[in-house]
Amino acid sequence: MPRIEIELTSFRDDGTWTWRAAGAREPRGTLDGTLLAKPASVGDVLRVETEQFLDGMTVTAVLPPKGERTAPVLLEFFDNGSGEPDVTTSLIGGRRRRDFDDRDGDRRQRRGDRQRDGKGRSDRKPKGEGAGTARGDRHRADKGRPDRKPSEGRDRNRRDNRPRRDDPPARPKAPRLRPRRTHRDVAVRALPDDQRRIGRILVSGGLPGLRAEIVRQNELARDAGEPEIPAELLLTLGERIHPTLHVADWHDRAEAAEAGLDSVDLRDLRSVVVAADSGARGEEGRALAQRLRSGLAQRVEREHDAWLAEVAQVLGEGRVVRALRLSSHPPKAGAPMPKDLLDRLAEAAASGMTPDTGQDRWGTMLDAVASSPVHERVVPVGLPAEPGDDLLALVRRFSMRVPAIAAAFGVEPTPDRTNRRRRRTPTSR
Repeated sequence: MPRIEIELTSFRDDGTWTWRAAGAREPRGTLDGTLLAKPASVGDVLRVETEQFLDGMTVTAVLPPKGERTAPVLLEFFDNGSGEPDVTTSLIGGRRRRDFDDRDGDRRQRRGDRQRDGKGRSDRKPKGEGAGTARGDRHRADKGRPDRKPSEGRDRNRRDNRPRRDDPPARPKAPRLRPRRTHRDVAVRALPDDQRRIGRILVSGGLPGLRAEIVRQNELARDAGEPEIPAELLLTLGERIHPTLHVADWHDRAEAAEAGLDSVDLRDLRSVVVAADSGARGEEGRALAQRLRSGLAQRVEREHDAWLAEVAQVLGEGRVVRALRLSSHPPKAGAPMPKDLLDRLAEAAASGMTPDTGQDRWGTMLDAVASSPVHERVVPVGLPAEPGDDLLALVRRFSMRVPAIAAAFGVEPTPDRTNRRRRRTPTSR
């Protein structure tokens, strides 16, 4: 799913927005206003996920803005509780690998002579004073230690980042839509022989792909000194056969979406339903589109209920940051969270912002609160005694989103410059 930055250009009466790529004229299109989680204005730059169709790009989801990391990533070490050092060494005796030369045969011969004479390795004299602490003696001494448990070594080697048995299993990612090409191949084969090449290009890249291919072919023709192909004629032909291919492509995607209505990623299902306005043709297509709309509505309701239950569960476990981040990604756009859950979330977030809270933790909490639905309701319990520059910069950045926290720091709410299109200053030549 491609991710791009777009700039909102105008608002329509039907609740949709027009957009174009940030800093460029193309691509451009429309955006459903229900996908926006907060009020927007003309000129806002958003990060979105798009889906490429035959007639261009369709915005399927609006992503939260990227947050700058305010602190380094730290690894937390836990005490293993064994009272022993974290790193231990044990010297193990051994023999060097001998070279295979003629001397090995002499050694084996002398060893065999000693065995026949009744003398073995135990009759050898020690080579030094430390010979009594051989490997076997050390092993027997370790086994006789009363303070060593048999399973102590295994417990020390256990990794702390492994999932525990009482932890809930991680939710698997929903599979993406994998449509077949049945209707699309039939539509391409139904074209005349001289138009099938154009049809394949339209199927893979739409009209923008056809324009790009014409430009590429004309560049090759100019380099070879050959006449260029008529661009306007081919584009007119492509615009004429494009609707038929678009309907066939939508039909393939719609059938795959109906087959995976209970498991396919919601973004893919929404993209198919949005494209039904231009792709559903005929009685069969309209009936399929209606089934998809009904199934999507039921699926969103189930996902929304599961989302609320997960937020409440995580919040009950004391994982406030995780609960705040979950609350900022509702499956059902525009659906309000229950008041009691909002109150619990705001109270838990405020309780985590105290004078005793480390500034790294403060920045993490602030970043999570700024994207949550309680961003305007959180009033911190206390502030750090001497807030650092990184924390103050983060407060200024989110001052419009968290006005109560900004006021507590004495920061005047100002729009974030990173959310506006950067204008280039004209240079004189």
